[in-house]
This record gives sequence, structure tokens and C-alpha cells, in this order.
Amino acid sequence: MSILLIFLRSLLLTSVLSFLAPSLVFGLIWMSLGVSGRIPGLAALSQTGVTQVQSFLATFGSGQPLEGLLVIGIACSFVGMLFDSYAFYRDQILHS
Repeated sequence: MSILLIFLRSLLLTSVLSFLAPSLVFGLIWMSLGVSGRIPGLAALSQTGVTQVQSFLATFGSGQPLEGLLVIGIACSFVGMLFDSYAFYRDQILHS
């Protein structure tokens, strides 16, 4: 397999995983706080947590929490791609 195809496959996999990791973390926190709001003793605490997470995500998304989640995921994906490119370049330099 050519070096370019190996690089592109690695870059694609890195970008997908780097996008999914923060999206899943914030999504799971958001969802778990929403579900814990159904428990009678935790309703007020979880509502406060959901509000805080939504306001944090809305900061990055021009007032929209889901857009903020998308922006954070894209930024992490871009950083992951840059790191993978650097690591691939460094590996090629050291092995030649």
C-alpha cells in the first residue's frame, strides 16, 4: 500500500475518533444529567447541571447548545488531524 493511502486512512480514522470523543463525553454528561432529573431527590441538582452544560455549549455555538457541541467536535477533530500529520511526518523522517 502506498504511503499516501496509509496517511489518508490514518488521517480519516483520527479525525472521526477525535470528533466522536468530546461529542460523546459532553453528550453523555448532558444526557445523564437529564435522566437523573427523573429521580425525585436529584431533580433540582440535575436541572442546574443541565443548565450549566447547555450554557457552556451555547457559548461555543452562538446561543445553540447542539451547534456548540458540533464546534467543539470539529475543533478537536482538526487538532487530532494536525497531531496525526505531525506524528506521521516525524515517523517518516526518523525511519528514512
